[in-house]
Amino acid sequence: MKEAIILAGGLGTRLYPLTLTVPKPMVPIAEKPFLEYLLSRLIEKGFIRVILSVGYLGEQIEAHFGSNWQGLELVYAYEDSPLGTGGAIALALSFTKEEYVLVLNGDTFCAIDWQAMAAFHVEKQADLTIALKPMQDFERYGNVEVINDQIVSFSEKQYVSSGQINTGVYILNKSLFTKFSMPEKFSFEVDLLQCKLSEILANAFMTNSYFIDIGIPEDYQRAQVELALEI
Repeated sequence: MKEAIILAGGLGTRLYPLTLTVPKPMVPIAEKPFLEYLLSRLIEKGFIRVILSVGYLGEQIEAHFGSNWQGLELVYAYEDSPLGTGGAIALALSFTKEEYVLVLNGDTFCAIDWQAMAAFHVEKQADLTIALKPMQDFERYGNVEVINDQIVSFSEKQYVSSGQINTGVYILNKSLFTKFSMPEKFSFEVDLLQCKLSEILANAFMTNSYFIDIGIPEDYQRAQVELALEI
């Protein structure tokens, strides 16, 4: 697996006023844009091509990284208007070349072995593989139920004493998006994952790797120390 999609078009409203003038994936972490941490790790793990799904202030991302960053080919899929996570992935997939692709969120970092996850995806002949992380005492994320490696349900956000969360790291077959007739704008998590789950072979790849979501101020501040040490 050599190709990835990064969803980098969100408004980042929970990080206002920081994101009033800077797109969320470009907010500084230890004096470097957050997106640099993701791209650097992709290079380290052997990726050669990334499609950046951009929208809000996306021109700043392209101006900073260009079409080639440290040997990594970058392609920009611009949303003329917000398409939701599903619409954004569908647009980005039109620029991909491989049969299956890694999909990451532009505001989260998970130090997972993506190539091991890809091998698991192929072995299981899955339509979709999602990286899940066991967690205790959480309410910010929904819980994901798994039976024999297969995802069977997604729960709404509520307090859970013990469970596993969706890290937002996916490997999906391009054919998954041609299997269903979806509107141009839709939520990948709700309209496809939850509503179509019974028709999808969705497997769980469990990880205890470091994970952080910079989308809220307290975790953004925590990342200033932790992420710099992780890379």
